[in-house]
Amino acid sequence: MNIKSMPASEKPREKLLRDGKESLSTTEILAILIGSGSGGKSALELASEVLSMDSEGIRFLAQCRPEELCRLKGIGRAKACEILAAVELGKRIAAVPRQEILRIERSADVADIFMEKMRYYRKEHFLCLLINVKGEIIGEVEVSVGDLCSSATHPREVFVDAVRRSAGSVIFIHNHPSGDPQPSAADIETTKRLTEAGELLGIPVLDHIIIGDGRYVSMRARGMM
Repeated sequence: MNIKSMPASEKPREKLLRDGKESLSTTEILAILIGSGSGGKSALELASEVLSMDSEGIRFLAQCRPEELCRLKGIGRAKACEILAAVELGKRIAAVPRQEILRIERSADVADIFMEKMRYYRKEHFLCLLINVKGEIIGEVEVSVGDLCSSATHPREVFVDAVRRSAGSVIFIHNHPSGDPQPSAADIETTKRLTEAGELLGIPVLDHIIIGDGRYVSMRARGMM
């Protein structure tokens, strides 16, 4: 089928934008790389022919040469190079060792990671750590710089990345430029408001760590949340 005649919801690019790259079939991914049809064939038809060139299917592309792809009518040197460059990129991504995932078991673990990074900040930086169900950090989001009570710390802004990345829980961290990590009334009120929002979203707030100059306070350990 010609891609132009397909319903908009089924076109590979539109499908990727709507449902994510994981929703695409191998043929659809390859069709996006091919871009446009040629030789009287649509990009999807060309993609299907590429995958049928060898009994190994997509694995054949790992060792394929440009001239082999160019044997197909509609695949020129430019398209062959684009396809094989994408294959090589995938191979290199797969070969990169996965970075060690940091696991949080206690408030001191958070302080150890962020103390040297945050103790010298001249403004307050409010961070949200995204935690998976195994207690591992899967993301770090800087929510705001400046006043902790600013509109940037509205629950909508604080939890948007946690929702998008399906975090199991979060930990808040912010610094006190004065060097004194004792929680202020504003810290306590903001933490209470965000904790209540997390409960509604099903994303519990495990702790709020306040970083000072070489010292820190866990609001959870202090019974403040």
